[in-house]
Amino acid sequence: MNSKVLIIIPAYNEEKNILNTYKSIVDFNKNNKTNYECIVINDCSTDGTKKILEDNNIPHINLIHNLGIGGAVQTGYKYAYYHDYDIAVQYDGDGQHDVAYIEKIIKPLIDKKADMVIGSRFIDKSLKGFKSSAARRIGIKVISAFIKFATGYKVYDTTSGFRAINKKVILEFASEYPSEYPEPVTDAEILKKGYKISEVPVVMKKRIGGISSIRALKSVYYMLNVCLALLVIKMRRYK
Repeated sequence: MNSKVLIIIPAYNEEKNILNTYKSIVDFNKNNKTNYECIVINDCSTDGTKKILEDNNIPHINLIHNLGIGGAVQTGYKYAYYHDYDIAVQYDGDGQHDVAYIEKIIKPLIDKKADMVIGSRFIDKSLKGFKSSAARRIGIKVISAFIKFATGYKVYDTTSGFRAINKKVILEFASEYPSEYPEPVTDAEILKKGYKISEVPVVMKKRIGGISSIRALKSVYYMLNVCLALLVIKMRRYK
């Protein structure tokens, strides 16, 4: 039986990228006989994102308030849960992710070797591609060390937004999902709850247009707050 796969694309002010991102998935399905479905979560964009989604009949949900990345992604997970998807894939709307890697990312889930799989930029150094700035890479290494301290497990690409989860974790995330720092926080929480995470090597591209939400001093603030959140997770008991 084929797994029912949903690609969740959170989008905030992605008018320069979202149509090409969606078309790349449609074209991949046609050329490779895959059937990845997708839903764009429009997080109350103030640019032309909503009009592009509507004019091109792109499956989407328009949020009436800006919920941030955590709320937008959780909306996608709720949609996946209520529509009985087997696998949900988080996928950026900015053109950085390559749909061709989804098959590799979901394989450990299908083979029941993992509950969550992260598309990682850092586990195969021979692969070329966009790996973010040196400062952000240092921050990722620090966060990785805190996740290991909190859980005992190493996660290399702690901030990757290219992830896939199985049905059990879809239920977890549909029920409860952090509004801030969702990727590293959920990595740690899932590990603490006894689920298994795997990482597979992927190549990512530099965003085509628009501006990243994490920049300069905000990156330092992000890292410090993530580390504090991970310390709380270490002390918390999970059922």
